[in-house]
This record gives sequence, structure tokens and C-alpha cells, in this order.
Amino acid sequence: MRKLPRILLATGAACALVAAPAVAVAAQPGDIDPIYDAIDDAPFHLSVAGTFETGIFDEGASEIVQAHGNRLFSVNAAAGSVFAIDMSNPAAMTELYQVGADGGVANSVAIREDGLGAIALENADDKTAPGRILFFDANADAPAVLGEVTVGSLPDMVTFSPDGAYAVVANEGEPAEDFSSDPEGSIAVITVPSGLAAPTQDDVRIADFHAFEDAELDPSVRDAFGPILNEDLPRSTNWEPEYVTVQDGVAYAALQEANAVATVDLATATVTDVWGLGFIDRGEVPLDASDRDPEDAPTINITTYPGLYGMPMPDGIQSYQVDGETYLVTANEGDAREWGDYLEPARVKDLGTDDAPGTGPLCENLAGYEDDAALGRLEVSTEMGLDADQGCYTELYAYGARSFAIYTASGDLVFDSGAQFEELTARLAESTPLVFNSGHDNNELENRSDAKGVEPENLTIGEVDGRTYAFIGFERVSGVIVYDITDPSAPTYVEYINNREFDTNLGDAYEELAEAGASDDELAALVNSVGDLGPEGLDFIAADASPSGVPMIAVGNEVTGTTTLYALEGAPGAEPAPTPEPEPSEDPEPAPSEDPRPDDEDDSLAPTGGKVGWGIALGGAALIAAGLVITAARRTA
Repeated sequence: MRKLPRILLATGAACALVAAPAVAVAAQPGDIDPIYDAIDDAPFHLSVAGTFETGIFDEGASEIVQAHGNRLFSVNAAAGSVFAIDMSNPAAMTELYQVGADGGVANSVAIREDGLGAIALENADDKTAPGRILFFDANADAPAVLGEVTVGSLPDMVTFSPDGAYAVVANEGEPAEDFSSDPEGSIAVITVPSGLAAPTQDDVRIADFHAFEDAELDPSVRDAFGPILNEDLPRSTNWEPEYVTVQDGVAYAALQEANAVATVDLATATVTDVWGLGFIDRGEVPLDASDRDPEDAPTINITTYPGLYGMPMPDGIQSYQVDGETYLVTANEGDAREWGDYLEPARVKDLGTDDAPGTGPLCENLAGYEDDAALGRLEVSTEMGLDADQGCYTELYAYGARSFAIYTASGDLVFDSGAQFEELTARLAESTPLVFNSGHDNNELENRSDAKGVEPENLTIGEVDGRTYAFIGFERVSGVIVYDITDPSAPTYVEYINNREFDTNLGDAYEELAEAGASDDELAALVNSVGDLGPEGLDFIAADASPSGVPMIAVGNEVTGTTTLYALEGAPGAEPAPTPEPEPSEDPEPAPSEDPRPDDEDDSLAPTGGKVGWGIALGGAALIAAGLVITAARRTA
């Protein structure tokens, strides 16, 4: 088997769609009593300012979100379009219209500063066919499509470069569900007009991976594996760009399943490098890896496992600059390849059995890990860690790192939050047990311990009073965690909020209600009663762009179809502005509620213990400084 480096870190036909506004309603702040935690001297406190509800369960009715002026644009995958939402009164948001195109399913939306909007549309009939980018005027009072261009297969994410000169698209190029075809992954670079107009097809260039087919790879980049349908271009078809961020004329695309980042020069539309994200040594950085320890009474057990490694495999990736240097921030979710009859992951206890054909058992150095109370339930890659000479696994590689990380633009790891996310939610579980590793549609303690834990999905970055913060969404247990990342080598925890009601097991309750013949309105009422489940997209709204004059973040939640605005209450220098009149709507609007944040005396939202426990305080850079080994990729010449 290939040995991976162990490196000790020293430093830390476009048509507009108009839907009946009655589909969605606004929720008053205070409907849910959020779980909240913060350090004693938190510079601000997240508070629910309002929620836009669709009542649609587990169909992605709110995914990627983007604010523009007093409007919020939210991808509605359930309808294949994008909501335009009036957020001038956050407590009473209303739908203005939806915009999309025939034959397309919306995956992502981006708005340039002047209001030029872009929607990434996959082909509704065949996701392996070329997709499109639809351009529209986000300032218009009704859907105003400006034009469209064709890009690569399955455009999953679109963003504008900071200077507004380019729209950059991650063309994921996933295989067909039956693995009958597997298109190339690529990055589209679209030169866009300076005004509110659509580009032409001549403005589209595609950056591919052909030059890397025979290149020597960083050891932590996962090479092409599984069924290869195109023997001439195995990497080009295997690598799937998931998300992209842009700084100084360079795009950085997360190749999630490959555990890598591709850099793209926008001027030439060329992939210039592909580097790996390293691995987390779980012999040093602990995790809770079992939902059956024991089966009838799962117990939080955050511990180390020598020989187990975590693959960061980020979904969301963002960038920022400090003293002229670019840093990349990743939400280390993890993902496997599972198409047709090919299944990459297997539970550790199934390795070497008929339940995982083609695999070997554990080698002697991993003896005992097959027990359910140890790693037996954990899903790992069958493609990595097998010693061909011995016919058994000497190492195990799990999906995701259950963390966020910061890298330099050239691929050096600066910081990883280690076990901090699980340590925090374990502490909160002392009073609210189900907040630890439950799923996004069920309330079961440790339900996700055997998979990817809290599953950090995405993030947004914003500056408040001269300091830079990362807001990271937990897809499974839900909620948003905040870190001060002003110093990229030493981020610090600030706060966590989870606007979720844990008394209702939504998945089971919804199924039972549907089987009983409940009406659509009754089902929607159930979905809307549980708060926000499954954060998918986040967007920071600066104070000078906020309808209230207070900085906010917008969060799209795919499981409950809710779009929630959180105010950064008490943010330095932010003076609340008078609430503007909402834009005209055919819907009657509920009256705004009173201030959604309870008085300081109300324990329901009070910090639950001031400074966080040792796991939070020690994690990340402190772990590195303490001499713990985190496997990291280092660039090779």
C-alpha cells in the first residue's frame, strides 16, 4: 500500500416563474426557544430576527442564500427555482416572486453588487448533460431574466469574483445514478459585462483537469478510483468540483471526494494546481465514533483511535485576506462515492465479510476496532488503508474531519478545530442530550456518531468592528457556530446557536401524519413548528447592507425549507436603523413581534457556562502547539 506522510505541525429558453406568494409565510421570532452558548465577553449575540417558511419537508426548499439590498434570494430546489424574498422587515418576510427556467433545477445563486444575478441550473432531465447559468436582474420588481449560457455538467455552485468581472462555476460532473455515464468535472470561467446584462456563449471558458491526468499528485489527494468509464481521462471524470471561492484573480475549488483543492487562474481559465488537504490523525485528535456504545443506551465517548484518520473533504470553502495573504477556510463535511452498484464506504465491522465484498479484515494492529462500541459502526473508505501484502487493513480512513480548517493559498494547514465541535455539543448535551450528534430529521442521541458527526456543511465570513468571523453551519444537528478568525493561526470560539425544537422527531412525525391522510396545510404546520433543520447555505450581511442597521447572517435550511435571519445583537458600532416599509406584496403581512431576544435575566438564551470547556479551549492551534500529530499534506515541487 502507499504510505502517506505523517507530518508534525509546528504552526497552528429561459422563462420566469411566478409562484403564489401564499406558499410561504413568515415566522415570528420567539416561536422556538433556541439553544444558545457563548463566551463571557462575546462581542455580539446571535438572535433570531425572523424566518421565512415554506412548510416543505426534506426537499431542499431553502438551500443557498444570498442577500441583496432589502431582498434575500434563496434556492428552492423543491421547485427548481430561486425565491426572491422581501426582508425589509425581517420579522415579517414575504415572497416577491420566484425566478428560474424551464428544464433546469436550481442549485446555487449569486448576486453581484450592482444586482446582476446568476443561477446555476442543472439539466432537469439528465444531470450528466451540460447545465446552464441563468442571469437575471435582482433589482427588478418581477422576474427579469437577462439571458443564459451553457456550462459543464451539473453546475453545483456559482459565485462572482470580488471585482465583479467573472462568474465562476463549479461543474460537479457527477455520474449518472446507475453509473452508466460519468462526465468530466470542471470549472467554468465566465467573463460578465460591467452592466446589468447577460454574457454570451463566447464569454464562457472551461478549465478542465486534462493536464493532471499523468501528474504526480500530493499524497493526500485521492486519485481516481471506483468504476472508471473513461480510461483516457480517469481523473477528469473522477474529480468533482463542489464549491468555489475567489481571491485576487484565482479561484479555489473544493474537490470534495478527492480531498483536494484545485486552483484556477481566471485570466487564462486554467487549472494551475491540485493539492491535498491532508488527514487528521485520530490517534491524537479524538471523536465519538459509535452510536451503539452500548446499543440500548448510547453514551458520549470522545476518544482517540490510533490507526484511524479523518479525511477533511470540505463541502463549503471561503477565503479572506490578512496582511495581503490569502487564506482558505473549509467546512470539513466529508463525502463518499456511491453510484450504481459501486459503494465505497463500509462499516468497520463489515470489512472482510460478505457485507463488504472485495475487502479484507483488520490487521492485528487494529484488533478490537470491529466492536460496535469501538469503531465497528463507523463508515470508512474501502479504497484506502488496505495492505496488499498482508491482505488486511493497517489503517482506516473516515469521511470528514468534524471540524473547520484554515489553509494558506498554497495548501499549508494553518489551523484545524480538531474535536472542538463535538466537545462543545457534548457539554451542551448535559442539559439538552439530543443536541449531540442527532440527525437532521430525527432526535436520536449519537445518531450520526457512526458517520460524520455534526457534519459541518458550509460557512460564511464577515467583518465586524475590524475583526473577522467565520459562521459555520452544522448540517445534521443543525445550528451555527461562530469563530473569530482574525488571526488565522489562532481562531477562537465565540458562540453557538441552534434554532431547533428537539421535542419532535420530525421524520417519524411527518410520516405518521402523512399516512393518516393529513392535509398539505397540516403537514406544513408540523414542519414549521420545529424550527430550522439542515443548514445548507449561509450569507453574511454587513451592518450597512442590513435592513435593520445591525449585521446579520442568513441561513437556508434544506430539511425544513426555512430561511432564517440572525441578528448580531450588540455588535460594536452597529446602530439599529428604523425598520423600512416592506416592498409591496399581495399577501397580508403579520405584525412584527417585539424584540425577539429575551431580557438578560431570561435563562433560556443565557450563556450556558461562560468560557467553554477544555475541548474548546485546547483545540485547533493549541492542539498543534501541544505537539499532537495531525497528518497534513505538504506541497511538493
